[in-house]
Amino acid sequence: MSGAAVTMRDALRAEWTKQRTIAGPAWLVVAVIAFTVAISAAAMAATRCPAGVACTVDTTRLSLTGVQFGQAVVAILAILAVCNEYSTGMIRVTLAAMPRRPHVLAAKTCLSSGFAVAASAVAVLACVLVARLILPGHGFTAARGFPLTSLADPGTFRAAIGSVLYLGLIALLSTGIATVVRDPAVAIGAVLALLYIFPVIAAFVGNPLWHNRIERYSPMAGLNIQATTGLNSLPITPWAGLGVLAIWAGIALLGAWLVLRYRDA
Repeated sequence: MSGAAVTMRDALRAEWTKQRTIAGPAWLVVAVIAFTVAISAAAMAATRCPAGVACTVDTTRLSLTGVQFGQAVVAILAILAVCNEYSTGMIRVTLAAMPRRPHVLAAKTCLSSGFAVAASAVAVLACVLVARLILPGHGFTAARGFPLTSLADPGTFRAAIGSVLYLGLIALLSTGIATVVRDPAVAIGAVLALLYIFPVIAAFVGNPLWHNRIERYSPMAGLNIQATTGLNSLPITPWAGLGVLAIWAGIALLGAWLVLRYRDA
């Protein structure tokens, strides 16, 4: 095994040791799952399809509503993995022990995205199961054109896998911004603003062209991956929307690499 490979392995081991020996990451992983499932369950419980009314609800997307809010916890999880070391000054020790800074960034990125993907996979599966329990009792039955939510359905499977990937990309985006900013409060504010301000702006934009552009090119365009109905009316196709978020995450990580490489700790 090459020296570079050993260094990367050591960086991953060191980062894993740091993350598993403090309580914060574990509680945040639990919070991602609990918050995502709770919000999804609340959204489903509040939505009904009364008898005699034609409903056009995308039940798969409804069942994954919590992802829009769980992403905030994912962002905090990824940001604190980076910024806590800057806040305590331990980053100097880390960089002294691991001079190859790109490997440090790669290790933090792998761990934060790994935690996010693991937590979101559990959360998304739980949301699908909860949907099977709640939605039929609210009028969303197979007899009315709403079969039970199932991962065996190609559209639902794509929405579920895409939601997991979406939250993984949010972790990458947050890691990149946290590395550039270095302050936890500022980084959290920046990421949350980036995620939630575009939909607010779009709601106040009357020009259809600019409204469409905002929805197409904002990070939350990735949430179109959850859509299983009305795909022709989306501002951007599901996988293309996820690609937009991937570009945002890539730009953030490139900035993080440049900052970590050329700026003092």
